[in-house]
Amino acid sequence: MKETKLWTVPFTMIVLTTFIFFICVQMLTAGFPVYIAGIQHDTAKAGIMTTAFMIAAIITRPFMGALLHKMNMKRTLLIVFAVMTVTLVLSYNQSALLILIPLRIIQGIGFGINTTILATMATNRIPGNRLGEGIGYFGMATSLGTTLGPMVALSLLHSFSFNIMIISSVILMALSFVFAITVKNLKLSYTPPKGTEKKPSLLHYAFDSRALLPVFLVMLFYFGFAGIINFIDGLGKEASLGSHVSLFFLINAVIMVVIRPFTGRIYDRFGHKYLVYPGALCGIIGLVLLSNTYSMPMFILAAILYGVAYGIMQPTFQAWAVSRVEVDKRPTANAMTLSFMDLGVALGSLVLGSIVSHTTFHMMYAYSSLLVVALLILYFFRKTTAQTQKYTVEQ
Repeated sequence: MKETKLWTVPFTMIVLTTFIFFICVQMLTAGFPVYIAGIQHDTAKAGIMTTAFMIAAIITRPFMGALLHKMNMKRTLLIVFAVMTVTLVLSYNQSALLILIPLRIIQGIGFGINTTILATMATNRIPGNRLGEGIGYFGMATSLGTTLGPMVALSLLHSFSFNIMIISSVILMALSFVFAITVKNLKLSYTPPKGTEKKPSLLHYAFDSRALLPVFLVMLFYFGFAGIINFIDGLGKEASLGSHVSLFFLINAVIMVVIRPFTGRIYDRFGHKYLVYPGALCGIIGLVLLSNTYSMPMFILAAILYGVAYGIMQPTFQAWAVSRVEVDKRPTANAMTLSFMDLGVALGSLVLGSIVSHTTFHMMYAYSSLLVVALLILYFFRKTTAQTQKYTVEQ
């Protein structure tokens, strides 16, 4: 019988490394816009810090799909962690956008490289019959880091300063480097289809149409999520909630820890439709509540519902994308998922930042809910179309 053990030592170390790395990166993603908005008094310029980072990651990932088969993944992982640590040190006590933006671009390139490597290492060490569960746990590491990072950043900025946040991020990035030392290297092999002697193109490694639908849907979700990580602090000030808004991320994290073990098993047993519908509905209601919140009870309820949505959507769409391609195309599916997630955050940071400049934070979250509505409609019509085609063939 094929080995089905999930929590092997290599998989566990990859998950731990990913968790620490994402806390560090998401501290910066949430902290830089708040810092820049404070010194520049311009939410659009604050959004540029996130957009520059994300675009750099997006441009990098297609090349990673082609290069992963040729590189020493562990060595690359360590080099990138070291370079990113240096860029963080250079960010200390810095306020000039002309210096910070290039540093964010370098960090974005590093993020694009190392997230693709870590995701590929993880998915290639998960037994096939536990793919949804394994990606659920790996996704918990990324999602917990994504929710705890902004909470830590906002707490440090409110209680201390930007420089203290940078020092904390340097420590976490160095810790990621130490954990990565223990990660076992993975060597990928590529077997071209029979009768194919032509060398695969960059497009072959960078894109697979079979993964397009799930990664496009995850992009829509992360477009709205950009409003959470970039502007939840602004909502707190507008709604007179004070520094308590960081609780949003803590509640998200707790909800994820509770539901992720179940969502992975549901995916493996029943498929994605039993997760996408409830997840989307919770996301819509959560964002609508945020757009109307002026009290902590409603804010907490919104955090709980959005936490359910966030805990479901990302690992479900990633598992769906990975399951639609061959094993040797998993790096491509992973890179596409991560790139579209980043594209959603990049576009969301710009567009939602512009909406805030012309309206209010409350109105911005109302518009964000429409993106999840669009996601739900597209998913529904995809299923309806597929069922109609199947029925026609059978007739």
